[in-house]
Amino acid sequence: MSTLSTTDITDVGHDPALKEMCVVGMYTGDSLCCASEEGPSALTAEVKQETLSQTAPYSTSHNELMEPSDIKMYPSDDTPPPGGQPAKRKKGPAPKMLGNEVCSVCGDKASGFHYNVLSCEGCKGFFRRSVIKGAQYNCKNSGRCEMDMYMRRKCQQCRLRKCREAGMLEQCVLSEEQIRLKKMKKQEEETARTSTVATPSPAPEMPPLAPEQQEMIEKLVSMQKQCNKRSFLDRPKVTPWPQNQDPLNREVRQQRFAHFTELAIMSVQEIVDFAKQLPGFLELTREDQIALLKTSTIEIMLLETSRRYNPAIDSITFLKDFSYNKEDFAKAGLQVEFINPIFEFSKGMNDLHLDEAEYALLIAINIFSADRPNVQDHELVERLQQPYVDALHSYIRIKRPNDHLMFPRMLMKLVSLRTLSSVHSEQVFALRLQDKKLPPLLSEIWDVHE
Repeated sequence: MSTLSTTDITDVGHDPALKEMCVVGMYTGDSLCCASEEGPSALTAEVKQETLSQTAPYSTSHNELMEPSDIKMYPSDDTPPPGGQPAKRKKGPAPKMLGNEVCSVCGDKASGFHYNVLSCEGCKGFFRRSVIKGAQYNCKNSGRCEMDMYMRRKCQQCRLRKCREAGMLEQCVLSEEQIRLKKMKKQEEETARTSTVATPSPAPEMPPLAPEQQEMIEKLVSMQKQCNKRSFLDRPKVTPWPQNQDPLNREVRQQRFAHFTELAIMSVQEIVDFAKQLPGFLELTREDQIALLKTSTIEIMLLETSRRYNPAIDSITFLKDFSYNKEDFAKAGLQVEFINPIFEFSKGMNDLHLDEAEYALLIAINIFSADRPNVQDHELVERLQQPYVDALHSYIRIKRPNDHLMFPRMLMKLVSLRTLSSVHSEQVFALRLQDKKLPPLLSEIWDVHE
């Protein structure tokens, strides 16, 4: 018994969702479902040959004549074998259709061989439903209706009779239970195949970090904690966030702006202290040090901001106690065009679940970016950056052995920071238009010329 494709039994007419159950036509290349082990019966071959010779010359879809020889009964040979014996259909792909074959039942355009007969989708579905339901139809014309594309909808009895006369075989129609079992079998095969493909092979054991890499990472994390600790100790010096909520009070607005700028100054000082402790940073010329810090500071500030993002309350916390939502940022004078990207970036970074070592390495890589404006010794900057890139790659492979995309994903975040840096420049310009003067350190680091 050959494999039959399964279909849903409720479709009708020319529904393209119908698929062949028993096909000897153009799409599946399966043998007749009712064939014996030796091949199709003589009766089957005779009925098929007679049907084709009767119906093939007419083409109602294209209004043109078609010779019976255009339909190939034998894919490898145009003539049947001698002796009048039915030929066995060779296994393999079904012969291609020419596109102008007609249905042996109604004359509509045929889509292939269905239930042993060249027929259209509509007659295929009608025959299947009739057999499955054991339908009994009545003809108002005593069974003498001439079947065509119009009458097929008017007289079901004559349509079913014509299906049988054309050679459609009930044995080829699967019952609902057979369809259900076949679908289950197909799903099980798909599941087995998917699980076989999807089951990852055990990840090869990754070599541990090189001793110098391990030492470098531990030193970076320690340096960062030390810088953060100094800022925490300076927390009492920050202008308090005003309790007055009056949006029109000028003094309150200035106090909020001062609060945020003082936090920014503390963050810049942290970054400068951290950069000076990075091996190789002080080997650079003073000009290159300034060039790197001027352009990387805002990006590192945004990285640090993302570390402090709390998704539960959609807020960012500075110095452990100061939490701010989008509304607070707006009250401090920042524009929505800058606030929203900050929070979106912070959410994206939070989804990566980076640890302290990964953040510290990203910051070091960001600082040593040789493509910054006004950097002179590009080769030295690249050479200083490479150990941090290698350490991050090795660290991720060990910590996340099954996530091969994490490393490029993290580096892409540095690209996103470049875009945010441009938005920040627009924000600084907008603050100047509002007559909000930045402190000297921020003006210098962000190249703001008053």
